[in-house]
Amino acid sequence: MKFWLVALGLSFLVAAPILLALVRRRAGQAPAAAFDMQVYRDQLKEVDRDLARGVISPEDAARTRLEVSRRILEADRAIQNYGGDQQASNRTGWIAGIVCFVAVIGGALALYDRLGAVGYPDLPLEARKAAAEVNRASRPNQAQAETQSPNLPALAEPDPRLLELVEQLRKVVADRPDDQQGLTLLARNEAALGNFTAAYKAHSKLIALKGDQATGNDFAGLADMMVLAAGGYVSPEAEAALTQALQRDPQNGTARYYSGLLFAQTGRPDIAFRFWRGLLEQGPEDAPWIQPIRAQIDELAFRAGVEYTAPAPATSAPLRGPSAEDMDAAADMSPAERMEMIETMVDGLADRLASEGGPAEEWARLINALGTLGQTDRAAAIWDEAQQVFAAAPAADLAMIRAAAIRIGLVE
Repeated sequence: MKFWLVALGLSFLVAAPILLALVRRRAGQAPAAAFDMQVYRDQLKEVDRDLARGVISPEDAARTRLEVSRRILEADRAIQNYGGDQQASNRTGWIAGIVCFVAVIGGALALYDRLGAVGYPDLPLEARKAAAEVNRASRPNQAQAETQSPNLPALAEPDPRLLELVEQLRKVVADRPDDQQGLTLLARNEAALGNFTAAYKAHSKLIALKGDQATGNDFAGLADMMVLAAGGYVSPEAEAALTQALQRDPQNGTARYYSGLLFAQTGRPDIAFRFWRGLLEQGPEDAPWIQPIRAQIDELAFRAGVEYTAPAPATSAPLRGPSAEDMDAAADMSPAERMEMIETMVDGLADRLASEGGPAEEWARLINALGTLGQTDRAAAIWDEAQQVFAAAPAADLAMIRAAAIRIGLVE
């Protein structure tokens, strides 16, 4: 009750000046005709003075007096009518004032009823942190999250060859449950099909077999599959995997990104901001978590109470291998020379990726180039190899390569 009395009092203090401004008549206020009447009287006196000094003739003085007298009569009629008009104006002012008064108070109370919380106490920082910790401890587990959130859609229609491979891997793993290579391939290819629940279950078995030999990437990959299976939600089980990943590799980008997402989801934007700020500023710009962070970092900084300007995107170094400039340089060659040059460059890129490896962008470029050259069988072999190489990498890397395979018709 005390709150409502204070709220009503404050609303009255705001609305009262508006009401008074609309209905109050200024002291000494008079109609415009009253001022005109005084001017006309002064004009009559001026006519008499001019006639006495001989400035004007008696005839001109008589005409001027007649005209001024006529204006005095009109002003007098206007003054007589002012009373009725003033009463009507006062009534209108009171009505408008009361309407505004009610609108201000009623609108304030209606707005608070919609947005406010009567009796809800202020939440100090420590209380908010404690509430966030309670919410984090009581949030749904992985199984509940998978039930409540649908899996993310598959990237495209499955490749029949990939489906056949996965069926074979399932049989191999069922027959040889201790086969680490089989579990690795099964987890990778289940994820490629969008079967993230099956993928993280196979990956969990792989980590159990590795024991103390499991790496930070192993646990980060497990968390990645769990989050995808839960539709982007970081469950307690995924959090446990992230903790293991960061204990083994504190700089693991995937684990740091999902750890930031965890705290953003559980009411601790301050901790989430620290995770994501470090990732964003360290780069590299082509890391799969950079764009999601850029899309959310401003809002996250605002929620964390931090003034922050994200660094401008770094200019990526040009990828090695055949580029658009290389293709243009071949324009003056004969068709045979041009084709020989292109094939040499493509072969060089393929050899380097096979021996040294490289980022997902270069694998995608190689598949595109082979498709352009009509070497689809070779491109298919590169695509199969890429699925194995990037199976434990963030899903965005394999998605980039898969897109290249889709463009040249390897995957539908």
